[in-house]
Amino acid sequence: MTKNELVEFIAAKAGLTKADASRALDATLEGIQSGLKKDGKVALVGFGTFSAKTRAAREGINPLTKQPLKIPAKTVASFKAGSKLKDALN
Repeated sequence: MTKNELVEFIAAKAGLTKADASRALDATLEGIQSGLKKDGKVALVGFGTFSAKTRAAREGINPLTKQPLKIPAKTVASFKAGSKLKDALN
């Protein structure tokens, strides 16, 4: 499902215009991003939990030259599905 398809689904399900549904989706995604930056975790009960995890710096190998290189530490987003979402997929 693309973002446009999701906007159309939200608009139809909630009785909103596509513009309102698009703004609502954008606000939701922005809220998740700011929650991850601020608290490192956003929990939507039953749906799942978004969390920010830090990957440690490590050594890697350049596949073209086979030379070792250093991969810096970075923060990545992670998602763990909740019970209702897991049940819906089975």
